[in-house]
Amino acid sequence: MNALVRWLVLGLVRLLAGAQANWQGCTPERRPRIYFANHTSHLDTVVIVAALPPELRSETHPVAALDYWGATKLRRLIATVCLNAVLLDRSGRGPGDPLAPLVDLLSRGHSLVLFPEGTRGEGTVAPFRSGLFNLARQFPDIELVPVYLENLHRILPKGTMLIVPLICTSWFGAPIRLDPDESRGAFLGRARGAVLALAERPA
Repeated sequence: MNALVRWLVLGLVRLLAGAQANWQGCTPERRPRIYFANHTSHLDTVVIVAALPPELRSETHPVAALDYWGATKLRRLIATVCLNAVLLDRSGRGPGDPLAPLVDLLSRGHSLVLFPEGTRGEGTVAPFRSGLFNLARQFPDIELVPVYLENLHRILPKGTMLIVPLICTSWFGAPIRLDPDESRGAFLGRARGAVLALAERPA
């Protein structure tokens, strides 16, 4: 039943958003990775999961905000059952390290999908928060794959639930890694630049 629900949701997104994947700097591989992307729409997570080959989806976990995706039973169902997501408490009031569930998944050889901006933008890429840096420091050998999601802020604009049928593309770039002596600011700026480079690629 879970597999059927997942197939229906991902199929609906492909139909409505024309979701396409373009692997520019790497190929989909069954290895632990952190995919990090710009964030402009509630469809972002679904589109990235739909872009991955089926054999990678069971071991790839989007990181979703608990305050939104855990707010109702339907949202939690979509996040955990359809998207295989891990819900992250952004309030800072929870016990222990909020990144602990992510560390556990990476330690078991799974992959993550992160949105380092921390909130949805309006088509621009905001400065990255420190979560990506902290995970890269703990797992220096894991590939960090930049992803640029094109058109999603126009397909499902912020503040509306009306989907505008346009073609969207997930652009996957070349993996990066944290340099041993690289500062947090320098790394986050370089990671953001990798996403922007996909947005500004030649036509």
